[in-house]
Amino acid sequence: DKDKKKKESIFDLSKYIDKPIRVKFQGGREASGVLKGFDPLLNLVLDGTIEYMRDPDDQLKLTEDTRQLGLVVCRGTSVVLICPQDGMEAIPNPFIQQQDG
Repeated sequence: DKDKKKKESIFDLSKYIDKPIRVKFQGGREASGVLKGFDPLLNLVLDGTIEYMRDPDDQLKLTEDTRQLGLVVCRGTSVVLICPQDGMEAIPNPFIQQQDG
């Protein structure tokens, strides 16, 4: 009685194939590119990839500087966040207690 289910990805990235996406990695790096392929472990193949450079004084801040990387393979174990490039906007953190002043 072995009814092991095949492990499926939580979300389906196939609808983002050939579309620009933005990826955040462990350690704070961010990049964007056109998704060309992926596997169940979230290893990603991006083309026309641009890395967003971080502020040397504050590693959590991105600067306006970018670096062209071209065709890259992103290791799935280091991917923290994937989102469509055109559907992203920064919002205030809803979990931080606002202080009335």
